[in-house]
Amino acid sequence: MSSFELAQVNVARLLAPLDSEALAGFVDLLAPVNHLAESSPGYVWRLQSEGGDATDIEGFRFDVDDSPGVIVNMSVWQDLAALSTFVYGGLHRAVLQRRREWFSRMTEAYTACWWVTAGHRPTVAEAEERVLHLRAHGPTAWAFTLQRSFDPSGEPTSATPRAREGCPA
Repeated sequence: MSSFELAQVNVARLLAPLDSEALAGFVDLLAPVNHLAESSPGYVWRLQSEGGDATDIEGFRFDVDDSPGVIVNMSVWQDLAALSTFVYGGLHRAVLQRRREWFSRMTEAYTACWWVTAGHRPTVAEAEERVLHLRAHGPTAWAFTLQRSFDPSGEPTSATPRAREGCPA
């Protein structure tokens, strides 16, 4: 067992309020996608409130302009391959392909990965720091992407096969 696990965060700026008809398709997919994540090989943990998802967790206030708000998704995985397989596969891939229906285009980094000590559960504040660092410095061992990643020792890695495919959206 590794002494490190992979944390990831992604944020999305909503095009409409979560309870609107415009976001009904996204909201309907939250529980199935979360269930899929939790049953995926290599899944460790995900941020959630008592409601079972993270849509009501506040954070990333620096990203809120005049939009209905920003939602946060954060999870921990055993390694890059497990996260990549989930992100670019099956139902999650289908959701990624539809994201322009529900979220505004973000011009700066909106996702980040970083290694944590096994058992550590990152906070939203910690995730905010990683995204801001990625925006300011690009991918580094401290905050990186699936396309430009690093191993726990800080060495650059080859992108996993699915990450080389790029985002399907």
